[in-house]
Amino acid sequence: MQNSRRFLMTLTLAVLAVTGGTATLHADQQWVTYEGGDGPGKGKHIVFVSGDDEYRSEEACPQLAKILSQRHGFKCTVLFAIDPESGAIKPDHQTNIPGTEVLDDADMMVVFLRFRNLPDEQMKPIIDFTNSGKPILGLRTSTHAFNIPGDATYAKWSWRSGNPQGGWGQAVLGDTWISHHGHHKHEATRGVVNPKHADHPILNGVEDVFGPTDVYGIKHLRDDDDVLMHGAVLSGMKPTDPPVDGPKNNPMMPLVWTRMYKGETGNVSRVINTTMGASIDLECEDLRRLLVNACFWGLKMDVPEKANVDIVGEFKPSFYGFGSYTKGVMPAAYNLR
Repeated sequence: MQNSRRFLMTLTLAVLAVTGGTATLHADQQWVTYEGGDGPGKGKHIVFVSGDDEYRSEEACPQLAKILSQRHGFKCTVLFAIDPESGAIKPDHQTNIPGTEVLDDADMMVVFLRFRNLPDEQMKPIIDFTNSGKPILGLRTSTHAFNIPGDATYAKWSWRSGNPQGGWGQAVLGDTWISHHGHHKHEATRGVVNPKHADHPILNGVEDVFGPTDVYGIKHLRDDDDVLMHGAVLSGMKPTDPPVDGPKNNPMMPLVWTRMYKGETGNVSRVINTTMGASIDLECEDLRRLLVNACFWGLKMDVPEKANVDIVGEFKPSFYGFGSYTKGVMPAAYNLR
């Protein structure tokens, strides 16, 4: 096993030597940093914490980070669920996301997690950031980010917790796991702008949001949470499929919203959440734009009228599903080329 790991590390360093670019692989901790450059985001650091079993956060987060870095100048770090034996990305490994300590100097956290049970030393930076008053963007399954046993230090943040109700997802993002409101893998999602917030900066340049993931059930948002977009359940999996008739779309579920979260230390964070975000969803240009806009808005920066969200490098997202991730991928695979 040691020989295998040594070979993988040697191969990783060789790949980096050949590819160059402005991304840095931290070989020991297994995360990637895109240093950014000139642009409005210069000097700001956004950290992506990925780790879900189904929706390919390990593909989505690096692409979004590359866009923010290469198109807008932000420094972006992407953390992954890592197999401690091989050092490879293993999204269904629930107990290891190395590098969370980089959140200590981050300006924003983007979370794409599902049912993680991390050791205390990896959880602490996440909870410290949660209480920092800095902005947080949650994607898809982050409403049920943690599944922590009741005798653990951070058990109260588990998705089934009663104190706070619904754990981290409901307390911070606005809701925990409820249900698949649309028929999973049969009914896709169309974003419908809430007229009340049609002029919100996060919606700048956003006209047509579609994704093959289904609408989630949402029922615990506060009255002062601002729903920017609802999710229409479509009758099929194509962008041209019409919405289904009946109660699924009457009323429609919240799809994108903002809220303020007051942490345990009294600091207040701008929070943006969407139940979209699977890697395949990012084929939609306007969803990419919405997510980039959300980072600008969260950081209290001027949101571009129409942000450049062109794909960086090759991006061929996998369709979502349990066990469908590409096996044996090292973080070096997400280096800029």
